[in-house]
Amino acid sequence: MQPVAQNQFAQFTPASGLAALPADTRDVLHKLSAAGQLPQHVAIIMDGNGRWARRRGEERSAGHRAGADSVRAVTRLAREIGLKSLTLYAFSEQNWQRPPAEVDALLGLLVEYLASEIDELKRSDIKLLAFGNLQRLPLAVRMVLETTLAATANHQTMKLGLCLSYGGREEIVQAAQHLATRVAKGQLKPEQIDEAAIEAELWTAPLGGPPDLLIRTSGEQRLSNFLLWQSAYAELAFVPTPWPEFRELAFAAALCDYTRRDRRFGGLSGGRDDA
Repeated sequence: MQPVAQNQFAQFTPASGLAALPADTRDVLHKLSAAGQLPQHVAIIMDGNGRWARRRGEERSAGHRAGADSVRAVTRLAREIGLKSLTLYAFSEQNWQRPPAEVDALLGLLVEYLASEIDELKRSDIKLLAFGNLQRLPLAVRMVLETTLAATANHQTMKLGLCLSYGGREEIVQAAQHLATRVAKGQLKPEQIDEAAIEAELWTAPLGGPPDLLIRTSGEQRLSNFLLWQSAYAELAFVPTPWPEFRELAFAAALCDYTRRDRRFGGLSGGRDDA
């Protein structure tokens, strides 16, 4: 009997990023990117992990774990097609109301993700940013998060924002409080408070701009307290695909749909006299 070659049964590693897409889809994305038609900043409400798991007869934590694979797939594709920023709604302020076991599972997965992806973030020159009431996170989570933030602080190719213990209303409230404090100290006049002043106080200010496209997976059609100020003129995409199944092809479809939108920002497009 002949000996089996050492790599004959090597574990198959699925393609990811652009390599996971059909050739024609890759070509379309390359052309759209070269023409500057893709969004520069995409934000995603990653919804449907628990419902996806229940339909499969599994624990909700299984859905969250599968969702982490979608984060990897979408982040890699975003980087490869030249997006400047990707912002993910990872854990909301309201998520603290969930059962403690699920909260622990979510935060544990976050630690796993940060520990496992730090090398990928370094190789891809991705800068990690985190936004929200971060002091509310457990110490173990904050320690791993701070390590990853520091390790990627000088990266410039793409920004990956994780919204953790985040709420859009809470963000606006803290911005108003900071501005009120500056007024009380005589550092700022009330009439100097404009949109730029407010935006500078938002948690997400380091992203450098609002999202062009906001995607919510799993069929729900609401913002759920996510980027309320920043999304005033974002294109909204509500897709039925649950987050654990939202991989490269689904992301590519949402990006292509964005390029067919007519973004007028309250004005008119092409001289047309339409509303």
